[in-house]
Amino acid sequence: MEKRVVATNRKARHQYHILETYEAGLALLGTEVKALRETRVSLSDGYASFRDRELYLVSVHIGDYSHAGHESHDNLRDRKLLLNHRELRKLRKAAEIKGQTLIPLSIYFREGWAKVELAVCVGKQLHDKRRDIAERNIKRQIEREVKQRHKG
Repeated sequence: MEKRVVATNRKARHQYHILETYEAGLALLGTEVKALRETRVSLSDGYASFRDRELYLVSVHIGDYSHAGHESHDNLRDRKLLLNHRELRKLRKAAEIKGQTLIPLSIYFREGWAKVELAVCVGKQLHDKRRDIAERNIKRQIEREVKQRHKG
């Protein structure tokens, strides 16, 4: 299965603890699909929310298609996410828990269909972020020292 990633939310893994991930289809207009293929998308402020038993992707910016005529899509419109009923029920329960939110991690094409990797997340506290940075620096330092010993 070929998976061509169009955009990733790089801040998400820094700002949130990721509990679970889901793959959802996207209901898009033609110009939105073409704009995605040109990688004209930003996930940085995006999230998912429920409205009338359906899940929507909110605040995800899909830019204009370069060869579109006078008619184009609204860049920040809410886009419906396509999931089965069981997954929607699980996500609704997760979203109702205080402190948990649904964040898009990436948008990609799988077998020609636009998909979103959606995560159930809990926001990190400042001390969690600092600990992650410290662990990353320690890991980097260890790798450097191992590399130096193998050279010498």
